[in-house]
Amino acid sequence: MAKENQKVVVTKEGLRELKKELAYLIHTVRQEVKEELQAAREQGDLSENADYDAARDRQAKVEARIRELDNMLSNIELIEEGVAGRSKRVQVGSIVSIKELDTNLETTYTIVGSVESDPLNGKLSNASPLALAMMEHKVNDTVDVKAQIPYQVKILAIK
Repeated sequence: MAKENQKVVVTKEGLRELKKELAYLIHTVRQEVKEELQAAREQGDLSENADYDAARDRQAKVEARIRELDNMLSNIELIEEGVAGRSKRVQVGSIVSIKELDTNLETTYTIVGSVESDPLNGKLSNASPLALAMMEHKVNDTVDVKAQIPYQVKILAIK
């Protein structure tokens, strides 16, 4: 995900979710893994113990995710949804209503950082082709989206 010292753009909700996941991993999952390792050790010979190997693998994944979350949280750039739209240009944090010109489909997205993107629920990553095409454009602009199959959208509203 985030490289060392790379800014991680998130909303307040995204920040809460990252902190919640970190707390869950530290206070719940670590303890579960510790108990799994202890139970596997009690089975005897560790050299051919599949339960022990599985517990060690899970422990490595959990610890890696904890380090990744710690890195993300130390490099957070907080955005507020809807506030960016005051500039009348699309930015991270903007809520943008668009119309796809080939289908006339109208959709509204919140432009968020890639960590919390969820296009099916209206949260579009700022690194996605659609968001990149819309950045710094204003209402009534038509933009070309450079996707696998290129298309055009018209910006209907920015909040």
